[in-house]
Amino acid sequence: MNRLNKIIVANFFIATLLSLFISCNAQSTSKGYLLALSKTDHTLAIVDPATLNVLGKVPVGIDPHEVIASTDGKTAYVTIYGGGSLHEINVIDVISKKALSTIDTRPLYGPHGIVFVNGYVWFSAEGSKAVGRYDPQANKIDWSMGTGQERTHMIYVTPDLKKIYTTNIASGTVSILSATSIPPPPNAPATAKPREDWTQILVPVSKGSEGFDVLGDSTELWTASGQDGVISIVDLKTNSLASKIDANVVGANRLRFTPDGKMALISSLRSGDLTVYDVKTRKEIKKVKMGGAGAAGIEFDPNGSRAFVACTPDNFIVVIDLKSLEVTSKINVGGGPDGMAWAHVQ
Repeated sequence: MNRLNKIIVANFFIATLLSLFISCNAQSTSKGYLLALSKTDHTLAIVDPATLNVLGKVPVGIDPHEVIASTDGKTAYVTIYGGGSLHEINVIDVISKKALSTIDTRPLYGPHGIVFVNGYVWFSAEGSKAVGRYDPQANKIDWSMGTGQERTHMIYVTPDLKKIYTTNIASGTVSILSATSIPPPPNAPATAKPREDWTQILVPVSKGSEGFDVLGDSTELWTASGQDGVISIVDLKTNSLASKIDANVVGANRLRFTPDGKMALISSLRSGDLTVYDVKTRKEIKKVKMGGAGAAGIEFDPNGSRAFVACTPDNFIVVIDLKSLEVTSKINVGGGPDGMAWAHVQ
């Protein structure tokens, strides 16, 4: 091997090592946590998903139901629901495992469903038949809109902030809120910004429809009814009810799509079974026996390998392997576990 070839080989070797170092370093600076609420203990547990050990618990309000993390995973937001009567969102520092502050949502009562999209906290306000938005930078609720529906419960916001979906349990409807930008009038100041005109379309579904999810390509919304056990499928291109599946998931509480969008998981507060549906064929794949009396919240490992299901009446969270669809372990985060979220800390 001549000198030039030796130099080329050496440089290639150094570049390879450097690439590996950068990749490993990037991976080592990113860590995820499973966040899980205990309704009985009034705490937010921070769980190491690798060991399934609870790393710490932070006190929250008297009736916590749902939790979400900021995009950087460093801050968690917990809705304090009270059956629609309370008006708090607790703010938690995930890294230090300490409570930071409490957001007073009044005049919006009964915050429940919650998401973090594009730097904002979006939440449903069941007691006020509305949805709202909190701006963490300005530290204020800067927008809200009424649905006029009974028990506006869960919420989904599209990444472009142009559509909001909610389920209205007692009304048996899905609200589709759409934003259209209206430019300033010609004589407006140069600093004037376009305003947003919001409209609502109501899609009738089965009464009792609560948990729902939106497919990754934003073509369909699935929601399951706790009353008649039917899965309603909403076509998001036509904003209409496309079909219903008589799934017999009576007591349905949550419905979530797996990260790859191939399966829908439905929990039920009336049974210890997790019903799994094939999204493409719309056929039941399996009922996973979780060994409990009922289940509520569902969360996923972002890599799509595991599901976490809160068996609320039985005071544990089960871990399910998404390949075998078998329970592999249980986590004790406190009494009455329910809402969960993933905090991807960078």
